[in-house]
Amino acid sequence: MNLQNKKLEPAVVALIALSAIWGYNWVVMKECLRYAGAFDFVALRTSLGTAGLFAVLLWQRKPLRPTEVPWTIVLGLLLTTGCLGFVTVALVTGGVGKTAILVYTMPFFALVMARPILRETLRGVQWVAVFLAFAGLMTIMEPWNLQSTTLSALLALLSGISWAGGAVVTKIIRNRRDMDLVSLSAWQMLFGSIPLALLALTVPERPIAWSWYFAGALFYTSVIGQSLTYLLWFYVLNRLSVGMAGMGTLATPVIGILCASIQLGERPSALEGTGMVLILSALALLTGWGGRQNRGLKEAIR
Repeated sequence: MNLQNKKLEPAVVALIALSAIWGYNWVVMKECLRYAGAFDFVALRTSLGTAGLFAVLLWQRKPLRPTEVPWTIVLGLLLTTGCLGFVTVALVTGGVGKTAILVYTMPFFALVMARPILRETLRGVQWVAVFLAFAGLMTIMEPWNLQSTTLSALLALLSGISWAGGAVVTKIIRNRRDMDLVSLSAWQMLFGSIPLALLALTVPERPIAWSWYFAGALFYTSVIGQSLTYLLWFYVLNRLSVGMAGMGTLATPVIGILCASIQLGERPSALEGTGMVLILSALALLTGWGGRQNRGLKEAIR
């Protein structure tokens, strides 16, 4: 028993580090937008992140040639162009906590998309989680009271939907071919960063205010917040159950909200706070259900 716990310790440490990096990355992204326009920033971020992932491929001495190119392009448009592009623009006027929570509605949109596309059915607990998430979403969005931040909230929601679409496309690709995940991540980010670079070149924005702080923040959000976390995520998935790994997803928006409160002084309204609690409760319910399903599968295999 003790030996098994010792084997799990490095993966648990990696999961904690992953959650902390992803969580604080929300504040870093918001701060970077003080120095650069949204399109310039996201183009720089994805370019550096892409370079970091290809550096990992070279370090691992893996083939650089892409496979399943059409599907990988679609994945890049969803995960990089859509998810990262929408969330960056959303953060220009939106608060970190609210934006993070709306983006992390992704698992619920993925469940809904997987039903018609992958023929995956929703089960009892999943329906409850989707209902809670939808209630939380409506509470945060306040469609009955349109405000200046409504566009930001819609963009954050589109980011989550794009992320969910990317998850479904990833499943389709993996069903077609057993691909190296680092290679898939690198190529999808390369394809997805091209439209963002074109937008940065064509959309007029204020000049980038280069400083040591901005350079360090850009390094953090691109190399550490993207390239390093991909490696940590794959490491965690290989050594922990799906349910336990999912706790990292649950912890990330919580850490983002706490960091935004401490560093940026953000305070959600009563309705926003209620919506956040509902969505986090849905995430916790979904994560717990996934963990039980995974343990049941392991017992069946034994």
